[in-house]
Amino acid sequence: MEGSFMNDVIKTIQQHRSIRKFKNTPLTQEQIDTIVRAAQMAPTSGHFQAYSIIGVTDAGVKKELSKRSGNPVIETCGYLFIFCADLYRIMTAASDNEKQQMKNNVSFAYFNQTSVTDTALAMQNANLAAESMGLGTVIIGGINGALPDLDRWLDLPEYVIPLAGLAVGVPDEHPEQKLRLPQSAVFFENKYNHQLKASVASYDKEMELYYEQRTNNKQKSNWSQKVIHMLTSDIPIEFYTDYIKSKGFALK
Repeated sequence: MEGSFMNDVIKTIQQHRSIRKFKNTPLTQEQIDTIVRAAQMAPTSGHFQAYSIIGVTDAGVKKELSKRSGNPVIETCGYLFIFCADLYRIMTAASDNEKQQMKNNVSFAYFNQTSVTDTALAMQNANLAAESMGLGTVIIGGINGALPDLDRWLDLPEYVIPLAGLAVGVPDEHPEQKLRLPQSAVFFENKYNHQLKASVASYDKEMELYYEQRTNNKQKSNWSQKVIHMLTSDIPIEFYTDYIKSKGFALK
């Protein structure tokens, strides 16, 4: 992508790739603070700021979390951030009566969703900030494989749910960039385009070639096959639903 609007921010976004191999170099406190501050400047609905970030340096926790999530990079990255949806903070500011009113209010379900959106926006800001500093990153949703023990390891109270980890460090690899769907398959003006089969089929062919030719983890697959496999695999969703309810997040 080139043009009159190309700048360093857009270049950083366009060059994104997940890094899963890091040098043994811890982040400095200045780097950590800069990333967290960037996360805090993300847009937030109603100035709610319904998230928290936990930096994990405990080697024992990182080792167990790495094993439970199936992500060895957790142990080797320069720093691990855990991004959590957080309604606990506002609960501490409320009286007992106000707490009960909030939990009984139908809008509480809306704020549950808002907390997830706020968390995601903050994490993306942190990710972009880290990459703009020349660091590598990978977002790890697999940390939910350590639930509910992760609550205990991080001493998480009610109304706080860990959503994803962000591993950051000095890259020790430069993997091929994974192709994205064509813009015509994700961006429409005024009305949704229902005629997407041809676009997906064309993209699948590109992804098949990518998976066959990439340096590491070559495989015979494509985008739709991998996504359909994930969506048709048995996932213990009842466990996660029960876990969310146990943390005080209302489900409607």
